[in-house]
Amino acid sequence: MRPTRVAVLAALVVVAAAVTWAVLRVLDSRMSLQPGVPSSAAVALLLLAVALAVTARSLQARLQRRPGTKPVHPLIAARMAALAKAGSHTGALATGVYTGVALFLLPASTAFVRGNAARAGLAVLAALLVMAAALFLERVCRVPDAPPSDDDAVPS
Repeated sequence: MRPTRVAVLAALVVVAAAVTWAVLRVLDSRMSLQPGVPSSAAVALLLLAVALAVTARSLQARLQRRPGTKPVHPLIAARMAALAKAGSHTGALATGVYTGVALFLLPASTAFVRGNAARAGLAVLAALLVMAAALFLERVCRVPDAPPSDDDAVPS
């Protein structure tokens, strides 16, 4: 598995934001739609970010074989790396979706819509934390490069 590239995450954010904004514009022109953003969106994303960060810290201690920790089975480390990759992509998509919602809602002037825009903004911040925690977990799971051995040396 290759490390996650920040450019890919940025592209996911931009595409998700643009698609969300465009879909909401079309729906608004046809149905006069004002989407609601639940307060639980930011809370759920924040809980996911905390879970990823705590997992990363715990795994980091175990991978570094700190005293009092059990060693990590390689399959567990691989699964955590896959979870990290999925988490970073999920965070990027959520960031894009809630950014698109916030951009759609910003021009409106009613208190209801401003509240939804604020909740979307909080969800964007929480989704950014998910991305950061997932990238940290992925970094923790990286296998260090093996030092060159004498067998790899080229004879002179």
